[in-house]
Amino acid sequence: MNGLLEQIKKRRKQLGLKQADMMLRAGISRQQYQHMESKGNPRLDTLELVAKGLNSELLLIPKEKVLAVKAALEGTSSAAAPKASQKSLSDDPWQDMLEDDA
Repeated sequence: MNGLLEQIKKRRKQLGLKQADMMLRAGISRQQYQHMESKGNPRLDTLELVAKGLNSELLLIPKEKVLAVKAALEGTSSAAAPKASQKSLSDDPWQDMLEDDA
């Protein structure tokens, strides 16, 4: 959970927002937001409100796809993805992201 909370804090700072700004953007109190960011364990509905307030989305990514998703977001190629029959990630950064490997 700490990784997610660190990402939330980083995103808030990227947007130039203070914790108090989240009251209007996410519809939660400054104290509730501070508690979430420092101590964690937010409810799912709170996470959804915060993500919306940060112009972001919550996603579940299968572990075997994490490297490919990170590579797509960073604009690099993924060593985990077979290259022979695929377009480059710059052509289609979301290729095969949600397909099962089975």
